[in-house]
Amino acid sequence: MSLLSPAISSLARMRSWRIEGWKNNPEDAQREVLQDLVTSAQYTEFGRKYRFHELFNIRDFKHLVPVHEYDDLKPYIERIMNGEQNVLWNTPVYWFAKSSGTTSDKSKFIPVSDESLEDCHYKAAKDVLTMYYQFNPDSGLLTGKGLVIGGSHTINPMNNEAQYGDLSAVLLQNSPFWGHWLRTPDLSIALMDEWESKIEKLAASTIRENVTSISGVPTWTLVLFRRILQLTGKKTMAEVWPSLELFMYGGVSFTPYKEQFEKLIGKRINYLEMYNASEGFFGAQENPGDDGMLLFTDHGIFMEFLPVGEYGKKFPQTIGLQDVEKGKNYALVISTNGGLWRYILGDTIQFTSLHPFRIKVSGRLKHYINAFGEEVIVDNTDKAIAIASEKTGAIVNDYTAAPVYFSDSSNGAHEWLIEFEKEPEDLDTFTKAIDLALKSINSDYEAKRYKDIALRLPVVRALKKGVFTEWLRSKGKLGGQHKVPRLSNERKYVEEILTFTA
Repeated sequence: MSLLSPAISSLARMRSWRIEGWKNNPEDAQREVLQDLVTSAQYTEFGRKYRFHELFNIRDFKHLVPVHEYDDLKPYIERIMNGEQNVLWNTPVYWFAKSSGTTSDKSKFIPVSDESLEDCHYKAAKDVLTMYYQFNPDSGLLTGKGLVIGGSHTINPMNNEAQYGDLSAVLLQNSPFWGHWLRTPDLSIALMDEWESKIEKLAASTIRENVTSISGVPTWTLVLFRRILQLTGKKTMAEVWPSLELFMYGGVSFTPYKEQFEKLIGKRINYLEMYNASEGFFGAQENPGDDGMLLFTDHGIFMEFLPVGEYGKKFPQTIGLQDVEKGKNYALVISTNGGLWRYILGDTIQFTSLHPFRIKVSGRLKHYINAFGEEVIVDNTDKAIAIASEKTGAIVNDYTAAPVYFSDSSNGAHEWLIEFEKEPEDLDTFTKAIDLALKSINSDYEAKRYKDIALRLPVVRALKKGVFTEWLRSKGKLGGQHKVPRLSNERKYVEEILTFTA
């Protein structure tokens, strides 16, 4: 047992009253966050341009500062990467989280200030720990080590002071000294960027550790599990790490993976969803199994909510917490203590609760299929995959889908490329199960499928294992937070991936 564990456990429990404060008064917390952000940045170049010294309420802020996408802020960010300071934020920025999104071959670089580390990412991590101890007061979480399956970081050649890497690598590199005592593997392994070698070293270096928690992307965690079981000859991970009690994940739906995790782990553990992106830490489940994640309203980020119908308009209108509704899709618009101002994050969320505010990630603004008016989002397809898998006994490793356009001889369809861990006995039955599930989940899809008038039965192709990995490798996106885009409204990704099946 670490000597620090009892002390940290006590401190974690003592934070609960702070959480209750912003949880019960979220709108007040958000107003204070915005005031702090504007006051801090009023003498930056951006603050002077948009007259931050004249902003005294949310209405003025929204009136004077336009909504931005990454390309709008990119010139400012590139200047900071080249050594200029006091551009977007008032304290020096030397770290950048490299976005691992699959929507472009080019990466985004998100500025990470000391404030965004301390008052957002690390503060939120402490709150997650506090909430977990409230749920499980007898937890032995800190009697062992947390396995972090993170990314890599690199020196930026444009400026010797500036460094960038996957968010997980930035957080690991800057974590306090005691944090290294409570996690595994060694930093030199955690920051490796060649993932096949990294998996080998992760497996070899952690087999004999007392691992009590794991955080990472489900796909790579499963790869690690299988390799460890090969090396040890054990049947389940519970035999390797008997004290394992928690898996923390984010970025993708866990639904398609849960059955595989339960089988490989071999005992019941807790699964906790977090919403931690390069731009900030936005929420986490208070208790494993909650319907939605508690929205973090006091962590250096001011949030607005953009109805998806407003996206693409010249002057899109956002709403605040007081006006959101359950079940509707909103794009997050954020202003942060790293220097992002009214920035469209790209994720779409839905509120599952308003008292307190809880959310789930429903997809991406650009990850959907709406070629025929069906408005299918990732949340729909994840659920459909889970239902079809349950009905047919299949186990899905990963998937992507895109439209098949109208031709002279046939109407439209959706084409699915699926890597199975366990293929269904009959692919046609699986295909029909996906179709029926989508009809039950999405009324627009159901209407377009009526009598095959607009959409015919989906086309499902079972890929051999490793095809998605080869495609990601070809894009330089193997490992870390990189993932296959679930949905696309065009056929670019599907066509590229199909070339690896020849």
